[in-house]
Amino acid sequence: MSLLPSQLATYARHHEQAPRAVPGDSCPAWITRGANFVVVVSRVQPGDTLQRDNTDEYVLLLPDTPGLSVQVDAGSASLQAGPDSLTIVPPGPSTLRVSGSGLLVRVFSSDVTDLLALADNHATYATPNPDVAPLVAWPEPVGGYKLRHYRLADFATEGSQMRIFRTRKLMVNPLLKRTVARDVHKLSPHSHADFEQGSLALSGTYVHHLRFPWGPDMTQWRGDEAEQMGSPSLLVVPPKVVHTSRNIDAPGVLVDIFAPPRWDFSKRGVVCNGDEYPMPPEPAAG
Repeated sequence: MSLLPSQLATYARHHEQAPRAVPGDSCPAWITRGANFVVVVSRVQPGDTLQRDNTDEYVLLLPDTPGLSVQVDAGSASLQAGPDSLTIVPPGPSTLRVSGSGLLVRVFSSDVTDLLALADNHATYATPNPDVAPLVAWPEPVGGYKLRHYRLADFATEGSQMRIFRTRKLMVNPLLKRTVARDVHKLSPHSHADFEQGSLALSGTYVHHLRFPWGPDMTQWRGDEAEQMGSPSLLVVPPKVVHTSRNIDAPGVLVDIFAPPRWDFSKRGVVCNGDEYPMPPEPAAG
């Protein structure tokens, strides 16, 4: 029995495709989904507006692009988000008003069904991947839903590439910029038992290496994959697949995306806003 489309990797080469119109937005975007998340990458110009009336939180990410800023209005609250920042936008109506040009990223949970239907790879998930755990919301944030804004430069940690943030349903890790090509002697191949990983490239050229597990039926074995993609682009890695990524030029900017939040990172205390988003009781082993 062959693998389902949802058990294979998605290689979304946005840099080779024209962005498309998105309802509520004055600018075009690329939309790609995973089982439990949706990534919308918009190419914005001064004066653009992006509007949502969301039943859920979403994450707004601005790359380190000089001159790019966004006024975020959500309910009665408002703030100005500058380059190299992450903002959590609460449920309800929101408007983003753009100054400057560049890429603007929004990450949503798969509960946003209208965007799911617009994803270029929506048909991939016509039959869900049975290896992916369901999307379950973690507890509500301390102090309730509200605009939460973080300057990413404030969260660099000595010896670590990671800057991990979570909401009730999402975990987003805007990795530190790589200023040189990644050392091929120091890669980090690994796999995840029951969740996908989205790896969003915003700058640089990446080679993504994937190795699918062998089952008892040799006729179903797949060869290793080594796919090169420019920016912007999104890789979605299925559970159980060994993977690692390397930028072959610089600067390399990569953002890792998970849904729901990862237990392993959360238990290690490396989530930058973990004090604002409580963890649920840990599920029983087995």
